[in-house]
Amino acid sequence: MNKRLWLFLGLFLCAVVPFSAHGADKLVLNTGTRDPFTTEDKNGFLDLLIKEVFQRIGIEAEIIVYQASARALSNADEGVDDGATLRVKGIEKKFPNLIRVPEKLMDNDFVAYSLHDYLDVSNWASMASYDIAYILGWQIFQNNLPDHKSTVRTKDAKQLMALLAHDRVDLVLYERWQGLWRANKLDMKIKVYEPPLAQREMFMYLNKKHADLVEKVATSLAEIKKDGTYQKIFDQTLTPYLQ
Repeated sequence: MNKRLWLFLGLFLCAVVPFSAHGADKLVLNTGTRDPFTTEDKNGFLDLLIKEVFQRIGIEAEIIVYQASARALSNADEGVDDGATLRVKGIEKKFPNLIRVPEKLMDNDFVAYSLHDYLDVSNWASMASYDIAYILGWQIFQNNLPDHKSTVRTKDAKQLMALLAHDRVDLVLYERWQGLWRANKLDMKIKVYEPPLAQREMFMYLNKKHADLVEKVATSLAEIKKDGTYQKIFDQTLTPYLQ
């Protein structure tokens, strides 16, 4: 076979086969979220869900985790990774190379935790007289409590839960499942105040080079929800942390 024919075949395959910077046979999506959504042994909620979603359309996929959330989005936008998971609607305005899969992954609840069950926590305003803590940079809390008089902002979740464990604050504000996971690991009995202070729909995004997969992925995710597989994964990975 002459060189021209080899060149033609190579260009043809590049055009029709989805390509990942991590290898042509696997898509790699990223996130900035760890346990219990992603775990070291790849058995977290997102690990299993994303694997199942793509497996049903004949594609192998996995999630990698970045400590720096902004870096994860930049890499997905630039095509270093194939997409991003567990992201709010609208990030495509800042990252135009990302296409949102319209079927949501889940709702994220942002809640208040306490060691006590007698506090009045029904909305943002109800916390005015309490000592609170949340992780520095979490905009959903910073934007809703800009003038709170007694606030501690921690560098990470470990510090956040340590404040609660030692009863240094009345309330800590965090995402529901990550907070429950940490409380479980610390053997802490905590009160989760309902309803959530805020709830956000969370989505998966694909780099535009995989635009042809967006509808297929959305359909696969919807089918997983309909046939009970979604609930099975949810119960396996998240439900055990309910107190």
